[in-house]
Amino acid sequence: MKINHSIRVGIGVMALAVVASACGGGEPKNVLQSASEGTLTVGIKYDQPGLGLRNPDRTFTGFDIEVAKYVAGKLGVTPENITYKEAPSPQKETLIQNGEVDFVAATYTITDARKEKVDFAGPYYVAGQSLLVQSDNTDITGPDSLSDAKKLCSVSGSTSAQKIKDDFAQDVQLQEFDTYSACVEALRNGAVDALTTDDIILAGYAARYPGELKVVGEPFTQERYGIGLAKGDDEARAKINDAIDEMIADGSWERAFNDTVGESGYPIPSPPTVDRY
Repeated sequence: MKINHSIRVGIGVMALAVVASACGGGEPKNVLQSASEGTLTVGIKYDQPGLGLRNPDRTFTGFDIEVAKYVAGKLGVTPENITYKEAPSPQKETLIQNGEVDFVAATYTITDARKEKVDFAGPYYVAGQSLLVQSDNTDITGPDSLSDAKKLCSVSGSTSAQKIKDDFAQDVQLQEFDTYSACVEALRNGAVDALTTDDIILAGYAARYPGELKVVGEPFTQERYGIGLAKGDDEARAKINDAIDEMIADGSWERAFNDTVGESGYPIPSPPTVDRY
């Protein structure tokens, strides 16, 4: 059977449309517009104990989740009307730019490079990069001991991976995975010597595998966690900043921390000051 030219062109256009749809390509969301309609879609991590974790019953728990729920509540959206979407480190900006999420609350470090693509409210927490090793490891005690071509794991697209590339490329073999949970498994089975990311994230994994994994050394960076949203959504950013301030002032921030991260034994720090740039 012959297919005429116009039909072939039509099929080609449809195929391209399907591909574009599958890859995102939409417009960034307006957070306050979504909230006025009673729903929000929030990008989170699925695999970080104490911060953003999808449980076996498909519920979500963690400090980032509590921050997202508090902010959503201040915008008039109830917890049952929040849809959570996984936001891996390399995809956070794309999810915001394509309108797949309204905002991202996923241990999202505020950086100048990222601010060229998205805006940030916050910070709502300040962490520091550290190292996770097997409990019987005595060779790695902090960043100064990263030598002898040790195998170090981090997540592609993360500020932690970039720090290693910038400052320790001569000393270690960096392996980049898509998720921190994959790095944890590589560490547990001896495929890598250490995992590096923020200390608060590592504390959650150490608590999940007591006697098997431990955090070593002092933090060697400062990671300011913000809520990422579409660039230019200034009104929403201001309202989210107000919500973070209120969360700190009314004690909800401290309660949320103690109920989530606090279970790992990680000490509660002083709350941050919101940066209204």
